[in-house]
Amino acid sequence: MRRRPARRSPLSLLLLGTGTFLLVLAPLLAWYVEPQARRTPLDVDVTTVFEGSGSYFDTSKVRLVEDEPLTVTRQVRGDVADGDRSGRAVWDVSTSVDTADTLPAADPHDSLQWTTERWVTDRKTNRPVHCCQEKPRFEGEAYLKFPFGVEKRSYRWWDSTLGGTVVLKYSGARAVQGYQGLLFTGRVEAAQTGTRLVPGRLVGRPKSSQVLAEEWYANHGVELVADQETGRILYAAIGPRKTLRAPGGKKDAMVLLDSRKLAFTPATQRAQVALARDDTDRLRLLGRTVPLVALPAGAVLFLAGAVLLVRGGRIRRGGQAAPLPDTARHAAPAGR
Repeated sequence: MRRRPARRSPLSLLLLGTGTFLLVLAPLLAWYVEPQARRTPLDVDVTTVFEGSGSYFDTSKVRLVEDEPLTVTRQVRGDVADGDRSGRAVWDVSTSVDTADTLPAADPHDSLQWTTERWVTDRKTNRPVHCCQEKPRFEGEAYLKFPFGVEKRSYRWWDSTLGGTVVLKYSGARAVQGYQGLLFTGRVEAAQTGTRLVPGRLVGRPKSSQVLAEEWYANHGVELVADQETGRILYAAIGPRKTLRAPGGKKDAMVLLDSRKLAFTPATQRAQVALARDDTDRLRLLGRTVPLVALPAGAVLFLAGAVLLVRGGRIRRGGQAAPLPDTARHAAPAGR
C-alpha cells in the first residue's frame, strides 16, 4: 500500500516565505532602492531668505544710503517637464535684493537688484550639466547645495556674481537649530565682473558726461553649513560688496551694494533643517535601518520555517502505525 505524502505545515510555509522575502529585500534596499533615492529632486520648490544690513546706492536720491536693512530672497523651483525629458535636475532660480522701501515687492523688477538663472545638474553627482537652456554656464562642484555624502575637504563653490568658482574650505562641525552640519568658509577678493555706462561724475570723471565704468565685486566672507548626508544648505551667510571704478581705476569710486553679513533668517534655518532631517531619515531607513533589521530577521524566520518543515515530515513518517495486512485482519483468533 502507498504511503500518503506528509502535509506541509502552513506555519512553516509562512515562515519560509516571509524569511525569503526579507532576505531578498535587505540587499535590494541597500544596493538599489537607496542609491536610486539618493538623487537631486526634480520638483523642488524652496524659498530662502537672508537678512542683514548694509549700504547701497539709492538711484532715487542719487546718493549712498548707509546702514540700512537689506533682504535677499531666493526662490528655487524645479522644471519637472524638462527634468523628466533630460533626466537632469533643472532648477529655475530667482534672486532679489530688497530694501525696507521695496518690501514687500509685488514685482521683482521693483527690487534693488533682481537676477534669474537656470541651473542644470547631474542628479547623482550634483555636477553642472550644460543643456536645457542653462543660463549662465556653471562650473564647480556645488551651488545651492553640496553633493550627497559631503566630505570633509575643500569644495569649489560657484559664485554667480563673480561668474566663477570660489574655494570653500572645510572648517569643522557646526550645529544649526540643534542639528549637526559641516561648516565651509571662504572669501572673494575684489575682481572685475563687467562694465556699466554711467555719468562720469559718479566715478570721479566730472568732465565726461558718460563713461564705461568697471564693475567690481568682492565678498567679505562666505559661510555655509551643509547637511553631510544630503548636501542641503542648513545655514548660509554672505558679505557681498559691489562697486564701480573709473576705467583703469585702482580704487572704488562708487559703492552699489556693501554688506558685511547677510544670513539665513531663523525661519529659513528651521525650514532647511526640517527638510534635511526628513531626507536623511528616509535615506538611512532605506539604506541602513531596514536592511540591518531585515537581513537577520529573514535568516531567523527562514531557518525556523525550514526546521518546522523537516520536523513535521519526520513526525508524520515515524509516528504513524503501519497498517495490518488484509489476511491478518480476517484470520480467526488463535486457539479457536
